[in-house]
Amino acid sequence: MKNDEKIKLSKLMCYILRHAPWEFGVKPDKAGFIELHSLLSAVRKIYPWVTEKDMRRVAESDEKDRYEIKENKIRVRYGHSYNVVLDHKEDKDSKILYHGTAYKNLEDILKEGIKPMERQFVHLTINKEDAYKTALRHDKNVIILSIDANCLREKGYRIYRAGRVVRLVKYVPPDCIKYP
Repeated sequence: MKNDEKIKLSKLMCYILRHAPWEFGVKPDKAGFIELHSLLSAVRKIYPWVTEKDMRRVAESDEKDRYEIKENKIRVRYGHSYNVVLDHKEDKDSKILYHGTAYKNLEDILKEGIKPMERQFVHLTINKEDAYKTALRHDKNVIILSIDANCLREKGYRIYRAGRVVRLVKYVPPDCIKYP
């Protein structure tokens, strides 16, 4: 599979698993898992050349560890716009987390905090590089905010591990944001 095909396939898989399984005739379970063969049928409506092996390769090689395969089912670990019961382990060790955003959002964020918007959780990362890459997908003029993880915990917010670099939290209050 060529790199551009791999990128297209990953984006479609994410879209279906995160936002629109029903548009493609598949029904996730309460944890967001979909049978691999059902996802394959859905994906083939757009990309008829895809095989289950291609989907597995995308999932297993994903640098952000977005996908999870259990037995013959697949899901994304984060980013859902519909309600999913996630069973991620709590992160009790991180001290500083990062959030990349468009600079134009800074004033509102410093007043209102970081909200999940149309997702279930706010996405944070364990390093600045990943926060920067994520922010660039939305705008060219970006800023990386440092988040005090202990502040979140002290305020009662649990932080969850959603892969190697991504952490999830329901909300980030303004006073837990460290802005240079």
